[in-house]
Amino acid sequence: MALLEVKDLKTYFHTRDGIVRAVDGVSFDVKAGQTVGIVGESGSGKSVTCYSLLGLIPQPPGRIEGGVAKFADLDLLSLSETELRSVRGKRIGLIFQDPMTSLNPYLKISTQLIEPLLLHTDASKAEALERAIAELDAVGIPDPHKRINSYPHEFSGGMRQRVMIAMALITRPEILIADEPTTALDVTIQRQVLNLIKERQEELGTAVIFITHDLAVVSEVCDYVNVMYAGRFVERAGVDTLFTKPRHAYTRALQRSIPAMQTKGETLYTIPGLPPNLSNDIAGCAFAPRCENADSDPPHAEHRPNLAEVEPGHWVQDCPGCLEAVIQ
Repeated sequence: MALLEVKDLKTYFHTRDGIVRAVDGVSFDVKAGQTVGIVGESGSGKSVTCYSLLGLIPQPPGRIEGGVAKFADLDLLSLSETELRSVRGKRIGLIFQDPMTSLNPYLKISTQLIEPLLLHTDASKAEALERAIAELDAVGIPDPHKRINSYPHEFSGGMRQRVMIAMALITRPEILIADEPTTALDVTIQRQVLNLIKERQEELGTAVIFITHDLAVVSEVCDYVNVMYAGRFVERAGVDTLFTKPRHAYTRALQRSIPAMQTKGETLYTIPGLPPNLSNDIAGCAFAPRCENADSDPPHAEHRPNLAEVEPGHWVQDCPGCLEAVIQ
């Protein structure tokens, strides 16, 4: 049974230039202990999808236009702000992309780390501080008894991200949302942070929603993957299936963009063109203008394609033009 079940989520931004359909009808499940990836280019709607679940979309201009998000016995999309506060930080944790802008530079780490415990549990300040020190130690912060009294600027980027992980997990949430937690880190620190998230997940049994633009990271940490483009999922599959049998042209293009997949000495592959302007109506396949099979037969769909199950657990948008290259 799914721990989180999202159905037909739609989040639009009403701007002077028109209605931006940032998330336009996405559905996915997250099971207990599972790591589910949402991958795609910047602006595809990955972060907006998860922020919508937690009521973190600024309204206005944002608006949840439809959908259901069942979490245990709750519908997250119908909760009031007060009710959401009892879920955010307690039952659902969040690691932001940039820890330097997420941590308050004027407050000590101790003050920020114990806040979730003081808000969501009956722990005293002394008990919360003790648990905070233990959590810093668990995420690999050296000399946690002293470092807990430091300010964010006294930590390196990797260490700040470890603090964010500790803060997100200190209340033992059922779901952890990791919003591109390794983007600003170098490769060595990135590996350490990924391993840390995985280790803490296994210890606590927490489910993880992992948001990233990097398919190489997805291949290492995720069990199931949702590939997102222009506000919709274009392909959904288990991680092994997605990498061995990608069906959609966009998924294949993302794979080709992985530097490790390139032949040494050749120019790195980039997907041609730019993502569409989501404030404009998209009549047909959103990826058609950038697809390298654009002039192929069969042609791209003239309507917005929908997901269809091509094999158990493997869903792909039913655009003939995007599928043409992989049908032999």
